[in-house]
Parts: sequence; structure tokens; C-alpha cells
Amino acid sequence: MSTMPQETPAHDVAIIGYGPVGAALANLLGAMGIGTLVLEREATAYHLPRAVHFDDEVMRIFQSMGLAEAILPHTHVSPGMHFVDAAGRLLLDWSRPAAVGPHGWNISYRFHQPDLEKVLREGAARFPSVELRNRAEVFALEPGEESVRLRFEDLSNGQPGEARARYVVGCDGARSLVRRWIGEAMEDLGFHERWLVVDAILKRPRPDLGDHSVQHCDPRRPATYVRGTGNRRRWEIALREEDDLAALSRPDAAWPLLARWISPDDATIERSAIYTFHSTVARRWREGRLLIAGDAAHQTPPFLGQGMCAGIRDVANLAWKLARVLRGEAPDALLDTYGAERAPHARGYIREAVRLGGLINAKAMESVLTPEALSGGAADRLVPLRPALGPGLAAGWARDAGALPPQPRLGNGLPLDDHVGLRFAAVMRPDFAAGLPHELLDRLSAGGAVLVAEASPGVTAMLDGLDAQAVLLRPDRHVLGAARNTDDMRALAEAL
Repeated sequence: MSTMPQETPAHDVAIIGYGPVGAALANLLGAMGIGTLVLEREATAYHLPRAVHFDDEVMRIFQSMGLAEAILPHTHVSPGMHFVDAAGRLLLDWSRPAAVGPHGWNISYRFHQPDLEKVLREGAARFPSVELRNRAEVFALEPGEESVRLRFEDLSNGQPGEARARYVVGCDGARSLVRRWIGEAMEDLGFHERWLVVDAILKRPRPDLGDHSVQHCDPRRPATYVRGTGNRRRWEIALREEDDLAALSRPDAAWPLLARWISPDDATIERSAIYTFHSTVARRWREGRLLIAGDAAHQTPPFLGQGMCAGIRDVANLAWKLARVLRGEAPDALLDTYGAERAPHARGYIREAVRLGGLINAKAMESVLTPEALSGGAADRLVPLRPALGPGLAAGWARDAGALPPQPRLGNGLPLDDHVGLRFAAVMRPDFAAGLPHELLDRLSAGGAVLVAEASPGVTAMLDGLDAQAVLLRPDRHVLGAARNTDDMRALAEAL
């Protein structure tokens, strides 16, 4: 990489790309007062639907930005997913409970991406430390010892421009410029298939389509149905080698493939597009002052609805680490834990999505269904996996380091995350906290941890689940480490 004479950087962080992942990162950095420049080549947010699902963990991240209540009216709580065979018989029931889950939110939400992006962009505009520059297409990065020079074209007038930032985060999609500058190939996890994605808007009620998403495990033509917000419905339909892709690129050409569900009398087609679903993970997520997140770092088939979710998790992991490094509270090496933790987690979700893709394609039923279900025709129940973070930060009693425990409500009724904000939290049993030396508690506070010591049912249940007297939660709410005794607690304080 080239070096150059250094100047005082104008920004702490430059974000390239302003989709949901870039906008989420801008909100998180803005909430922590980090000087942030966003460079986005388009004039406005994309107006058509793309991602349609996020989960309770992602809603918890939106909560940490102060945006969950603004996003909630734009969502539809999903009851889950059914897998059916070619005759419509139920193979797998992946229903989700209607009640709020352990993270304080429903387990599965459907949404319309333009609505979400509007809330995220309005949220980022709250922060004077966040500057947005639209119609700026970055074409070169020049990393130096203290900062990165970014060169871009102002697409509104064709004039060149440049900016400087201490770190650059590429949230710039599957064809990421930043990933190319990092210079590492993607790890291929083996799934590459063409599917037709059709977004339709119902013109009349069709309650028979149902609220559950439906995976049609038909070897002749696998397909997915997704109930969206309002009258929006989506179908994802596998394409075959003999299909005329040029013809199918016209919206009206989708009607014959939709005929088993809807007709032009039922709906209008808002968008019809051919996608190649990939399964890849970047081998390296960081090179010096360059980092990547979202589709720049990983691509997944859509069968788990975890594509955007993974990107939002990326930036929740990265934002507080960037803030600590930029404030001089941690060494630059802290940023190495970002890819080390996130890559295995993203890989785990991608492998699970590929496994479900095999089931939908009727290639791997025996790997998912029990022998009893296969022989008796009864519906089995799918238990979702939540992969763990990869090896990274740990302190104190580190057995559960990297875990994401539930979000308890405190004795005053406030959710833990609202009380703590984007800071560390030392959550303790009150009798244990009372026996700790005052200097140790002072050291935790001085290190930036909010002290929570109470015997409310939610806090007690969380600590019981960790089999601990106390736990130190990171700003992204993952466990840094737990404590069974004073020595463990001292080690946690030293880690801050």
C-alpha cells in the first residue's frame, strides 16, 4: 500500500455506501459522537424492495440507536415458516411464538426496505457528527500511516473530490471497492443458483395465501412465498437451465410462474428481477485502516432471511471498537477482533441457509427430517441455530465470552439496553456487589461501565443462565466475561 505526507484527517471514519448497513453504522457512530463522513454514489435511497426480514437481535440493535419505536410501525410480525412438498403437504413447521422473546422483541419481523432506510437515514441526520455526501462515487483509496485519502467523483457535476479519514469502512456491497483494495479473495461455500424474485402488491384480499412464509420443496420448481407488510407479497422461484433468462427479465413474463398462486386480477407486479444467490465469506475483513461490512464481507442465500441481519450485526460489533480506538481507550489491535468474531458467525448462518436451500431443492431432506417424519408423513419441527461469535475478546471467567444473553427488564420496568446505552454494563447480584471493594467498583465505572446491581427477576434469570455472580456486557451486549468471585471481577475491571 502507498504512503503519503500526512495531514490532520477531517473525519474519524468514512463509510462508503449508504444502504441499511452503512446507515446503521452511521447511526451507531453518530450516537457515540464519532466524526463520520458517508459517501454514497446514488442521490436517494433505492425505492424498490430488497431485504424483507430481520430478527429480534437486529431489532435490539435498532433499539440501541434509539430507532426501534420508529421502525416498529413499518413492520409485520411473522408467525414463521412452513416447508411443504410438491403436493402441499407439510414437511417442516418452523413457527415462531407470537409473544415477545427473550431479547425484548418478537423473534421475526417483515419489513419494506425503503421504509426502513428512511427511518435509518432520518436517524443519522440527528447527529451533527455525521456528514452525508450523495452522488459521490469513490474510485481510489490511498492509505497512509495516520489516515486514508479517499478520491471520488461528484456525479452531479463530474468534478473530482477527495476526503481524508482515520478509518474507512466499506459497506459498498458485493462488488466492494474496499474489499478489492484489501486484496483478499472470498471463501466460496458452494451455493450458486439463479432465482427469479417477484415483488407483488395485492389488489384484493387473499387471506388464503397465509401469514406464514412457505418454502415449496418441489424438485420441479422450488419456490418461496413471503408475506410482507401491508399488501406486499414476494415469491422467489428457482430457475432451470432451459429457462429463457432474457424473456424472464420482463415483469409480465413472471405471470406463468406465479399462476399457481395469483393472477393479474389479484395483484400488480412491482418488481421482477433475476438474482444469482451466492454463499461466500471474505477471508480478511481488515487491512490496516480499511475494513468491510455487510455484503462486502459475506453473501448468503436468502432462505434464512439473514443477509441484511448479518450486516447489521457486523456494524454493531465494529462501531464501539472503532470508537474506543479513536478515543484512545484501546489499541488499534482491538479492530483485529472484528473479523475474528464476525466471520465465523456469518459463516455459520450461511452454512445453515445453504442447508435449508438443499431442503427446498429437495436435495437434503434426510439431513433435516427425522426418519419417523420421512416414513410416517408427519411434520417435524425445525429448531433454528444461532451461531456463536468466533474467538475474540474475553476476560474474567470466559466460559460464555461472546454469548448474547437475553435483555432483562430492570426493577423500574426499563429494558436494560435503554438504561445502559452504548456503554459497557456490569450486571451484578446485589449481595455480590455489596461485598466488592469500593475501589474495584470505582475502577469499573472509570472504565466506562454502567453498574447494575439488583435482584429483579430479569437480572436474576440472566445471571442464573450464566451461572455467575456478575457479568460484564460489551456495548453490543455480548458477554466480555463473567465473574464467580472477586478475582474474576477484578480481571473484568482490568480488561476495561
